[in-house]
Amino acid sequence: MAPGRRASGARYVRAIEEDRRRKDRFMATQPESPFSEANLPFRPLRYYPVDPAARVAAEFRPLKEPEEVWLRTNRDGHASMRRLGTLRFRWHGTPCSLSLFHAGPQAGNVAFLPFRDRTSGRETYGPGRYLNVELRTGRTYALDFNEAFNPYCAYTEGYECPFPPPENDLPVAVEAGEKVYDPENNPASPEEAIRLLTVRFRERVAARRTP
Repeated sequence: MAPGRRASGARYVRAIEEDRRRKDRFMATQPESPFSEANLPFRPLRYYPVDPAARVAAEFRPLKEPEEVWLRTNRDGHASMRRLGTLRFRWHGTPCSLSLFHAGPQAGNVAFLPFRDRTSGRETYGPGRYLNVELRTGRTYALDFNEAFNPYCAYTEGYECPFPPPENDLPVAVEAGEKVYDPENNPASPEEAIRLLTVRFRERVAARRTP
C-alpha cells in the first residue's frame, strides 16, 4: 500500500475512534443520555476494532413511490416508516440487500437502516443495530458499518425502538461497529426482547400487588 493511502487509512481510524470517545462522553455526562435519564451507572460502550474494509459501496434501488410500513417495536407496538427502496452491496463477496426507511419530516435528510446479522444475539445486540444514511441524489451510497450503533433500548427499558424487518436479516457476520452493551443480558432476537420485557413488566405489577 502506498504511504499516502496508509496515512489516509490511519486518519480514518483515528476519526472513528474519536467519534466513539465523544459518544462515551455524551453517554456519561449529558442529561439527554439514556443512562442519565434512567439514573444508571455508565461504562464505556463496546466496539469492534475499526476496520476500513467495513466501508462498502451500495447501489440504491428506489421504489417508484415510497410505501408506508409499520415496524414492530420492543414494546410490541408499531412505528410508522416510509420504505424508500433497497440498498444492494457485497459483504466480503456475499450479495446483501437492506430495505431503507425514512421516519418522517422530523428526520430531515437522514434515512434509517436497521439490520440484523450473524453476530446478533451473540456479540451484538440481538434485536438488531442501526445505521443512519444521508439521502443523496444518484444511486451509489457508501455504507460504513464501523458506524453501526445500538438503539437506546439496548441500554434501558425506557425507550421504544423499532426492530429491523425480516428482510433486513443479513446472511453474513458484520463484525464492525458497536457490540452489545451487556453480554449477560442480550436477547437473542426481537421476539425474545419483547418476551423478556413482558415478563419483567408482569413481575413489577405482581410486586406492587403483594402486601
